[in-house]
Order: sequence, then C-alpha cells, then structure tokens
Amino acid sequence: MAIVLLIGCSAYAKPRLKKAIPIPEVENEDQICFAMYTVHNNILKMMVQLYPLADGDSREVILEIKDGKKWKTVAETQVRENEYGVPRDSVESHNVKAWNALFRVEGWDSTKDYPYRVSALDGQATYEGLIRHDPVEKEEIVVAAFTGNSNKDRSPRSDLVENVKKQDPGLLFFSGDQSYDHHDHLYAWLLFGKQFGELIRDRPTVAIPDDHDVGQANLWGMAGSVRAKHIQGPRGGYYMPPEYVKEVEFAQTGNLPDPFDPTSIGDGIGVYYTSLNIGGVDFAIIEDRKFKSAPVAVETPGHGRIDLIGNPDYDRKSVDLPGGRILGDRQLRFLRKWGQNWRKCEMKCVLSQTIFAQACHKSGRDVIVADLDSNGWPQTARNNALREIRKTFSFMIAGDQHLATVIHHGIDDWNDSGYSFCVPSIMNYWPR
Repeated sequence: MAIVLLIGCSAYAKPRLKKAIPIPEVENEDQICFAMYTVHNNILKMMVQLYPLADGDSREVILEIKDGKKWKTVAETQVRENEYGVPRDSVESHNVKAWNALFRVEGWDSTKDYPYRVSALDGQATYEGLIRHDPVEKEEIVVAAFTGNSNKDRSPRSDLVENVKKQDPGLLFFSGDQSYDHHDHLYAWLLFGKQFGELIRDRPTVAIPDDHDVGQANLWGMAGSVRAKHIQGPRGGYYMPPEYVKEVEFAQTGNLPDPFDPTSIGDGIGVYYTSLNIGGVDFAIIEDRKFKSAPVAVETPGHGRIDLIGNPDYDRKSVDLPGGRILGDRQLRFLRKWGQNWRKCEMKCVLSQTIFAQACHKSGRDVIVADLDSNGWPQTARNNALREIRKTFSFMIAGDQHLATVIHHGIDDWNDSGYSFCVPSIMNYWPR
C-alpha cells in the first residue's frame, strides 16, 4: 500500500528576458549545495549540485560511504561545466554553467543503510546524508509529493520541510515546476536545494521537470519536431535552446534509474522515462509533456486562446485528434512492458507531471470548460494511456494543476479506470 502525503502548477508567464539574480557567494566548506539519489536494481545514482567554482579550484568530487566505523571511497567523478545555452545578454555570466556531478555505482548493497559523504575542493567542502536500504519489510511506503514551487515566494520552506520530516517518507516526488525562473535554472535549482535539501539528503528522490522548469509557460513538446516561437508555447515545441533543455533535464533527472529507451528526440534532447522499485512498489516515471501534440490542428470555440475553450456547447469530439499524442508510442510500449513485469513487486504506481483529466474550470482570470494543456486532451491519446495504466491496477500521482484532486477516471463509462491524486501546489499564485 502506498500512502501519499499532499504537499504542494501551470501558469502563463510574461514573455520577457531578465537579468539573473546573483548567486550568493559561499564559503569553501559550503560549496556543495545538495545531493539527491535513487537506488534501483542494485545501482546507486547520485546527482550533486555545487555552487559555481572559481578558476583554479579542483573539479574532482568524491563519494564515500561509512561501512562500520570507517569511511570508504566508492566513486570519483568530475564537476560538469556544460553551458546552459542561455542568451548571453539575458543572464549573468557565472550562471550559464551546470556545476553538477553525477555518481553511478553498480553492485550496490540495497539491504543496508549507509551514511554517505560527498567531498569537493580537495576535501574543504563536504556534504553528508543517508542512503537508505530498500524497505521491503514495510507494509506501507510513504510518498511525499510536491508541485509548483513558485518564485513569487523565495523564502525557505522550513515549516513544510519539518512537517514532512515527521512523516518520514520513503520516497520524495517533485512532479514539476521546481523552478519558475524561465531563463536562470541554475539559480532556481540552487534555491530549491537550499529549501528542500534537508529532506532530500536522506531519502530517494524523483524530480521531473515541467514547462516552467524548461523556460516556458506551457509545453506541448511534439518530440522536439518543431521549435516554439513564443514562450507561451501553444503551437508546440521547446522555446529555450536545446542545450538549456538538456541541462535542466540532466540536473533534475540525472539521478533517476537509466531510461527505458535512451534514444533522444529532436534537437538531441534526451528522455528519462523509467521505473523505480521502492519496497516492492514499482513506480513508472513518465514524461507526459515531451511527446504531446500541440492544439494548432483544432478549433477552440468561445475563447481567444487556442488552448482554452469557453463555449459550454462545443462538440467534444470535434477537438479530439485521433492521431494525437500525449505519451506517444514509445512510452505506451514502456508501460505495456513495465506492466507485465511483477518481479519483486506487489503494487504499481504511475508518477507523471499532470493527471489524465481536466478537473478545474477556472485558470487565472479565465473561466473555461476545456483546457487543452491538461491531459484530458487529446481524448484518444488520454484513453490510450489510461487503458495501459488500468491493466496494471496502478494508482497515479501528479501535480501541475494547482488544485488538489482525487479522481476516479473513466474511459468508456464512469469509473471504469484507475484513481489519481493531484497534489496541491507548494506556492499557488495562479488560481484554479
């Protein structure tokens, strides 16, 4: 059984560039901001995020674990200095690099807890936490789920973090919009690490980027087959340069288990959809933005925006795209294969950015009857996804919509499909 803790997302942003907020300078001993990890099939993957390094600083990062009373080095790697690809005149120069490092350790012993220590700057900077054992002995797996970390409020999340720590979740799931800084992911990601690092350091974490993370208001990815010409994105594709999208995804998902099929999409943008087994609960982690069709091929009556419908009398079937996509063929094949594998598994759960329905009827100032940004559209693609998920008896967890909902889904009839939980936003400044 999985218990979901509700904690805190899609709003329209103003299409403007801005100067980055300067990253605070830190002492050498604080150079490592945070680290997050997963363990799956005896493979540990840990992503370490650092503050920008100075010329001449060591780029080596070391991972040690404490086995008994002794610290033992299990991995060494180099800090990545890949550039985000942000236009140089829109961001401070020290913000354009990744400044992260990825550890991958095979043959991991998942039966024991291991204190870990990450060190950088030749040992001047250290960061410690706990890699937990696989909790197969537990009757319940507690999941803390979050969404919508709006930059309207950049304050610490200490009250939220302390309350969640008391529940001692076995998995953290950040379903998207961890960052609302559309042109400065590094600053926002460091802030996210400061806000939630005390939770993340001691437990497996899944963080998947949504539209605001990759620098746009809404995202219909269309497998990277087109480039978005506007930050609002309703005609499909990614707005920010491919390098930016790739670095955002690497920073947020590099610690996930290896992708089911690593074949990249258009512009060389990667994929991360995969599965993660925690204590006998098998989680499918899917990407419901990357392959999704854009609403350019349908007429949306009664509203000025092509992704919203305001006329309650519109013909529902007229806006469906029988060939349209949400997950696309690749992820449907993944769900089919994942759903047939019950090895070391007692329950299945699907983690996504957005639920496969539209539950709200007000978006900002707009009163609507249909929102083509939601996963209620395209209907045929939505039904195809729910059919595959229903075969596995999976519970679904997502965020994005700001409004907390528990939904019993239907395809051909009321309630003939599974249940989903959309968690409320951490910070909700877009009313629904």
